[in-house]
Amino acid sequence: MKSIAIAGSGFAGAVLAHELAQNGDYKIEVFEERNHLGGNAHTERDPSTGILLHAYGPHIFNTSREDVWNYVQKFGRFGAYTNRVKAHTARGVFSLPINLLTINQFFGKQFNPSEAQQFVSSLGDRSIVTPQNFEEQALKFVGRELYENFFYGYTKKQWGMEPSQLPASILQRLPIRFNYDDNYYATRFQGIPIEGYTKIVEKLLAHPRIRVHGGTAFARTDVSSFHHVFYSGSLDGYFNHQLGRLNYRSLVFVRGEAEGDFQGNPVVNYCDSSVPFTRRSEHKHFAPWESHDRTVWFTEYSKLAESGDTLYYPIRLSNDKALLRSYVALAESEPKVSFIGRLGTYRYLDMHVVIGESLDLAARILTLKGQPHLWPKFSGEPLPAETKARAA
Repeated sequence: MKSIAIAGSGFAGAVLAHELAQNGDYKIEVFEERNHLGGNAHTERDPSTGILLHAYGPHIFNTSREDVWNYVQKFGRFGAYTNRVKAHTARGVFSLPINLLTINQFFGKQFNPSEAQQFVSSLGDRSIVTPQNFEEQALKFVGRELYENFFYGYTKKQWGMEPSQLPASILQRLPIRFNYDDNYYATRFQGIPIEGYTKIVEKLLAHPRIRVHGGTAFARTDVSSFHHVFYSGSLDGYFNHQLGRLNYRSLVFVRGEAEGDFQGNPVVNYCDSSVPFTRRSEHKHFAPWESHDRTVWFTEYSKLAESGDTLYYPIRLSNDKALLRSYVALAESEPKVSFIGRLGTYRYLDMHVVIGESLDLAARILTLKGQPHLWPKFSGEPLPAETKARAA
């Protein structure tokens, strides 16, 4: 029986560990440097109020992959949940994503869908032919009023730079709807596990062939002791940042607690640049099937990640991608190590994407059996294929 090491107990590592232990001839050693399982999806009961807290910020599970949806439900019961986000702006509070209700309320109109579409189209800056950055994309797409009230301030705070410094592609992921659908996601399946995400991870790792080393970071010097290593920590961290640090945004959470209901909604984004924080999340609203007299909320501030900070969002500007190419080349020289998950591939990934990639990776490994030299170096491409080819 081959011995496999997996660094990290988030969904990337936990799903891969379970699948290899359950369906292959492997024993798995999982190393988790934190004192809990689940990575940034970790959930825990608040000792003061009994509310189930999303310890590293809101996590709403959503996917259009039916196999992924069916898979997670084998390890935990999901409560029905629709993510409805509100935007706090200088002009009032509105629904996100921008939809027909947002447009009518913001402009004081009573448009039907086709009228609203024509109206928003007329707001766009037609002098911008090919947007070169986020700001130009927004101005071409929705015009100055919607851009300045909904996108400018929030984006500047979230990324720590002017939107004109960010690629246009970021805004292409933010839809405008010309109906009254205020569901933040457009995926087929959506929910939150009733017992929390950590319980799901515990069940994934509760296998006789899996041994978990809690509070223990994986040591690079131990690679030779294993048939293969799957590393879900940061790619540059694995190499001790020898070429420099890849840039991430991190988050700071400031807790508040009171009686009753603080803001009447799970998440409110604060879009005005004069407000120093990006959003507030009130966690008892993530479990509408529970009842709590008291409430807990977290005010969220975004910052550039420094040494020791929790890493959340890869920035991936041109200088980061250039450094990433160098780390990809280093990774190719590690024959017994594969890099998985959000940090290992330096991509922003939702939970369902991470789980899907680990399921796909496990299936490929099990097909190739004991041929680790053919196992993928990454669970997903950290760079476009043509760029990665040049780096190698």
